[in-house]
Amino acid sequence: MYLHIGQNEIVPKQRIIGIFDLDKCSYEKRTREYLSRAEEEGVVLDASGALPRSFVVCDHPYHPQIVYLSQLSPATLQKRAESDTVEL
Repeated sequence: MYLHIGQNEIVPKQRIIGIFDLDKCSYEKRTREYLSRAEEEGVVLDASGALPRSFVVCDHPYHPQIVYLSQLSPATLQKRAESDTVEL
C-alpha cells in the first residue's frame, strides 16, 4: 500500500521508517543536526508546498534514507498510514 503525504507525493508504506512532528522535534539539537545533514546531502524533498508541519523518514534504494517534508499533521499521516486506502 501507499501513503499520500501531500503535493502529489506518494510513498510505499513499507519504506516508511517514521513520521515526526516538525514543531516538536525541531527543538532537539540532534533532530536539527539530522535534518541539516540530510539537506546538505540532498535527500530532503519538500512535499509541503507551504509551511511544513511534519517530516517522514523513508528507506530508499539509492540513499540510506530520504526525508519528505509534509504540510499534513503527523496525526493525519498516521491515520492514513494505518488505513488500507490511499486518501488524496
